[in-house]
This record gives sequence, structure tokens and C-alpha cells, in this order.
Amino acid sequence: MDRGFLTILAAQFFSSLGDNALLFAAIALLKSMHAPEWQVPVLQQFFVFSFILLAPFVGAFSDALPKGRVMFISNATKTLGCLAMVVGVHPLIAYGLVGIGASIYSPAKYGILTEYLPANRLVWANGWMEGLTVLAVIVGAIIGGFLIGNHLDLSGLLGPDLLSWLGADAQPKFAIVAVLILYLIAAIWNIYIPHLPVEHQLESRDPVGIVKEFWRCFVRLWKDPLGQVSLAVTSLFWGAGTTLRFIILAWAASALGMDMEQGTHLTALVAVGLAVGSVVAAKLIPLEHSVRVLPLGVLMGISVLIMTLVSSFWAAVLMLIVIGALAGSFVIPMNALLQHRGHLLMGSGHSIAVQNLNENVSILLMLAGYSAMIKADLSINTIIIVFGLFIAGVMGLLNKIHGHDQDD
Repeated sequence: MDRGFLTILAAQFFSSLGDNALLFAAIALLKSMHAPEWQVPVLQQFFVFSFILLAPFVGAFSDALPKGRVMFISNATKTLGCLAMVVGVHPLIAYGLVGIGASIYSPAKYGILTEYLPANRLVWANGWMEGLTVLAVIVGAIIGGFLIGNHLDLSGLLGPDLLSWLGADAQPKFAIVAVLILYLIAAIWNIYIPHLPVEHQLESRDPVGIVKEFWRCFVRLWKDPLGQVSLAVTSLFWGAGTTLRFIILAWAASALGMDMEQGTHLTALVAVGLAVGSVVAAKLIPLEHSVRVLPLGVLMGISVLIMTLVSSFWAAVLMLIVIGALAGSFVIPMNALLQHRGHLLMGSGHSIAVQNLNENVSILLMLAGYSAMIKADLSINTIIIVFGLFIAGVMGLLNKIHGHDQDD
């Protein structure tokens, strides 16, 4: 592992750390404002709108510039989103600005792997990238929970005048300022990322031409059998993973009697399992056998169903780690396969932008389904059952259709 790759990993870690801590700080800010409960999942929807609306452009933008520079611009945009929340812009709008930065960041952070490393190192590199991202999820949840808890003497840190000016929003806004610092650290690391040549020049700088090019890439990747299965699996994973965070917060309160800070820490356990699964996949699953992991997705759906039987803390710990490990074992090979096929077919930035569109449409739809079930006043156990059956069913169907694609 050389210095360049370590720099890429460091930049990704701090940027992801900020993303994960900020979610809980933004939720706390909504609650301090006494916002309606439906705005909590909608917060994430405002974040993913940027990925969907900008999908045709961020891939082209990522491929048109050195990836390190793109990542710097992204973290600067996230910093502006944090500042907007602190100065009083509604959290939904400000978090949407952070989403713009994240949508710019994603094609660059994955695309740089295909430019910096050979194909036979992609699963290994993804294992490191996702492993550190998962570590950032864990630490971010811990930091976010700590910052929104009642552990800090804000009157001593901020002074009585500033504390009085911030009022009831002082705690979450202080947390948001702390996250802003994490984004600044990430931006500094971005400066030292190796300067790589631009491999895929833009065919058109005209917005209409860029949209047409994106649509061509979208269709081409979905028509490719290996591109199709990897897109479907990664889209399901991110839709399910994002929704599971909100489900765990509600389930922790209902089944285990936990408050928000404790529930926030509980979400990190899935990430612990994800790290374990990522390491196992990176060591045992070569790129050419990626589709063989599809049955693990069925097992993940079944494991989610078992959550309804859990009522003790340690059983919950074990269950959430298992769910995360199964998820990491199938998503890492699928992610590497998608990067490899996309790099061969159209360029890494374009293919990852297509991936982002699909993943964020999945997040949007699954969060909408979750919000609808909440409004329908379904119990959390009923929601978990619907959620688990959906994951197991879709992964079973994908295994039936694509389970032998790489054996042909």
C-alpha cells in the first residue's frame, strides 16, 4: 500500500465521518425545532434528490477533471451546507446542499480506484475503501451521538452570550460546527491526492449532449448482464441500508427502550458487521466469481426478519452484526464488478454516476415506503417483516436470473 492510496483512504475516511455524524446532528436539529416526525426520513430524501437530479452531470464532471480536485470541490460544498444550517437555513434545504457535495464526491472517490489501480486489485481496494467507510459510519455514529447528548458543558465552551443567542438549537448547531471541521480536514487531504491524467475526455460540454451521453451510458450498463446484476444489487443494498438506519432507531426505542443517543450507537453495529464482511469478501471472493455471493443477500433478508424476535441488548448486538456481515460479503464484490464493467464500457465517472442514480432512486423509493408505513400506523415489527421479505425476495430473484452469468 503506497502513500497515494493511503492519502485517498484518509480523504475518504474524514469525508465519510462527517457525512455520518452530520445525519444525526441534522435529525437532532429538526427535533429541537419541533419539526413534524415525517420530516426525519424526508431529511434523507432531500439529500438524495441531488444525486438523482445531478446524475447526468456529476459523472461527466468527475471524468473531466483530476479526481482529487473534484473531491476537494465536493468537501468545500459540504462545508457550505453545514454553515447554512448553523446560520438558520432550514435543515432540509441545507442538508440538500450537503447532498450536492456528496453527489459530486461519489463518482470521484470510486473512479479514482480504477484509474490508480489495476483490475486485479479492485476487490482488495474496495475492501479497504468500504472498510474505512464502515469505520467512519461507526465512529460517526458514536461522535454524532456524543455531540447531541448531554455530555458537554456548552456554556463553558461557547460562553453565555453565544449560548443564549443559539437558544434551544445550541446543542445540534455545535455538533454541526464540529462536523464542518471534519470536512475541512478531508479537503486538506484532497489536496495531496496523486494528480492522475484525465482518461475519458467529454464528448460534449452542452447540457443536452451530456444528458444524452448519460442516457446512453445508463442503457448500455443495464443491457450488460454483469452490469445489470451489479447495478441491481448495489441499488438494493443502499436503499435497504439507508432505510435500515431509521428502522433501527425506531426498533431500538420500541423493543429495547433506548433513547435517540443509544439508538444512534446501535446503528453502528451494522457497520461493524459490514467491516467484517468486507474483509472476508476482499480476501476470498475474486472479481471473476462475484455473482456467487448473491445467496448471501437472501440470508440477509431472513436475518432482518429475526429482529422481530429480539428483545435483549446482547441479542440485538449479535443480530445487527450478522446482518451487517452478510451485507458486506455481497456488496463489496458487486461494487468492484460494477466499477470494472463501467470502466471498460464507458469510463469510471460515467458508470458510477449511473450507479448513483439507481442507488438513490432506490433510497428515495424505500424511504417513501417506510414513511408510508409510518403514516399508516403499522407497528415496527410489521415494517421489519415487510422489509426483510422484500430484501430476501429480490435477492432470490436476482440469484435465479444471474447466478451463473460469470460461469458462461
